Amino acid sequence: MKYYIIAGEASGDLHGANLMKHLKQLDSEAVFRCWGGDRMKAQGGSLIKHYNDLSYMGFWEVLINIHTILKHISFCKADILKWKPDAVILIDYPGFNLRIAGYVKKNNIKVIYYISPQIWAWKQSRIKKIKRRGDKMLVILPFEKAFYKKFNYEVKFTGHPLIDAIESEKKKFVSTQNFLSDNNLPDKPVIAILPGSRKQEISKMLKIMAKIVKFFPDYQFVIAGISSHSSAFYERFLKKSNVAIVFDQTYQILQSASAAIVASGTATLEAALFKTPQVVCYKAGKISYQIARKLIKVKYISLVNLVMDKIVVKELIQKDFNSQILKKELDKLLNDEQYRNTMLKGYAEMQNKLGGPGASKKASKFIYKYLVEE
Repeated sequence: MKYYIIAGEASGDLHGANLMKHLKQLDSEAVFRCWGGDRMKAQGGSLIKHYNDLSYMGFWEVLINIHTILKHISFCKADILKWKPDAVILIDYPGFNLRIAGYVKKNNIKVIYYISPQIWAWKQSRIKKIKRRGDKMLVILPFEKAFYKKFNYEVKFTGHPLIDAIESEKKKFVSTQNFLSDNNLPDKPVIAILPGSRKQEISKMLKIMAKIVKFFPDYQFVIAGISSHSSAFYERFLKKSNVAIVFDQTYQILQSASAAIVASGTATLEAALFKTPQVVCYKAGKISYQIARKLIKVKYISLVNLVMDKIVVKELIQKDFNSQILKKELDKLLNDEQYRNTMLKGYAEMQNKLGGPGASKKASKFIYKYLVEE
């Protein structure tokens, strides 16, 4: 069968690639065309657009780039119609994907949403579009099934695919010593910096994150870089801070780290699954943040706290995300044993809630069975 998969960011690329791997095991004739990243390409997908060309963070940023976004949408619609896939699989990325879903549905192509947009956080009105434009919805967070049920929409909970992805990486990991020597890093304990994947969020966050390096001389700070951004791009925000940049080894960095400073997003879940104590940070443009405050309906910004429905990790948002508060929080993560242990206990409870191993395999089975039956 022919599968057209659309993801708009790094985490979607990861989950899409794992889904493709399992679909190939079920469907010997599987062919993939995708909007995503290097991981989906490595699984044999024909990569049409890289997510780096698609990522805009915040309301204002989307508005000023709307012409480019609309051009991408028009191109995508035409490409799908020309290729005629058996199914279009949409991974999160609602502003783009919901527009594509409506068009695809009208042209009698199956629409499967894998990984729900975060409509439970804001824009709950999108539920009507999702029900009307999608044939099936698969969700990866435990509270999403109950959320959709309130709107009389039955969805399939498959568990979170990060669990398998991370367990696989843990098996490959040799030792912290090897990681340090392979990357020419000194033999000092590591603090991980995960400033996000989009240029806009990195530019908002990294400068503040790097300001506290001088207060922790016994540690080395290592940025989890993404090779689609240059060293020069990251260095622009460091101002000669003594910070290393290691590209495309986020999981090895987290595995080696004593603590992590993490931009809000999927990375908060990754740090938790690696059992790395963390502080979560978020900063947006002033206009975008003011709009978000009025629209967002959830109590927390980190997935760890959302899954647990309580504060497990500290969240530093907008004005609270400054070097003084960040330094204080990192001090606690490194030196307050009770604080660390309470966080680690919360991580263990969270992992149990996420549904155990085999999420990508379950999702691929569900999708393949549905398409064969149809």
